Amino acid sequence: MDATWARSVVIRAAAMAGLRCDGARLLRRGSHVMFLLPEGIVARVGRAGSQDRARRELAVARWLARHDFPAVRPVDVPGTAGLTVVDEHPVTWWQAIPAHCPATLAELGRVIRAFHNLPNPGPDLDLPRFAPFDGLAERIAASHVVDEDERAWLMEHLGVLERRYAASSLADVRRLIHGDAWEGNVAVPESGAPVLLDLEAVCLGPAEWDLTPVAVDFTDFTRITVNDYRSFVNAYGWDVTTSSDFRLLADIQELKWACFAIGLGEHDTSAAEEAHMRIACLRGEIERPWTWRALHPRLITVRVWPELLLMRQVRHQGPDRLSAASLPSSHRITTPRDEDQASQHDDGSVFDHGCSG
Repeated sequence: MDATWARSVVIRAAAMAGLRCDGARLLRRGSHVMFLLPEGIVARVGRAGSQDRARRELAVARWLARHDFPAVRPVDVPGTAGLTVVDEHPVTWWQAIPAHCPATLAELGRVIRAFHNLPNPGPDLDLPRFAPFDGLAERIAASHVVDEDERAWLMEHLGVLERRYAASSLADVRRLIHGDAWEGNVAVPESGAPVLLDLEAVCLGPAEWDLTPVAVDFTDFTRITVNDYRSFVNAYGWDVTTSSDFRLLADIQELKWACFAIGLGEHDTSAAEEAHMRIACLRGEIERPWTWRALHPRLITVRVWPELLLMRQVRHQGPDRLSAASLPSSHRITTPRDEDQASQHDDGSVFDHGCSG
């Protein structure tokens, strides 16, 4: 989404909601665009026609607040129910989170465990069922990036995974899951509890899915050290790689990551090259552990205390982790993950509610 257009949407939405918008600062640009407004309010501009998804995310946030779960909080602007619509674009209003760092894997594990221990929301929330294959067939079929041999293989591979999933016990599980659980979706302020972010993918499905991205980073890539992964497992209390369904979930996750590269490759030759390489990996032409290049890495703008970063770095070492030594003066940190690495949707919001200092 174009940032200039999004700014005009925010200005109009803020006027409708009676909020100040002077000096709005761009926080993130992608499928969603976010601006930090005066008085510690973050405006999040969604894609046109995504009002229902925005309303569901707000409902999830309020439900979590009623259960005293530390998650991003919406701002209840009078007369808006937290949502203002401009030209079919939903604009939601959120409380900005103070300056923070992404979670360590241990912190992520504890947050996921607490989230999974919440009661099933039942009729309180109209949550969708986990749908890991949504949009994949359409993306593969319509792609101008893949050749016909790749397309045929991907469609066959997708069909195999769909049948394996339908035949597994996972398809019948309806447990509250986050849907996009990774370190960047947990903000850890200088003081206070970690805060869960990006509630758009919350749904009912197998808890194993929330553990799979980190586990795959460890088993199939070179992103996580043994000690880091052990800290994640110990914090959550269970190792998903011991599940008989892990390989199925890992294969689904990796196909989704490959399809993300395919989508970006329509307008980016570098992403197209990455897509071909990822497909070769899935086809067994390249042995694990793989090294996949991050596409459109998420940019997290945070005001960081050097001593906090150094302290956390000791607990969070690894080739793809935060490094105080490599932190540029602007304090802008990139993560090695694709923009939607672990999400069901294609925008992969990170620190998606303006959690910057």
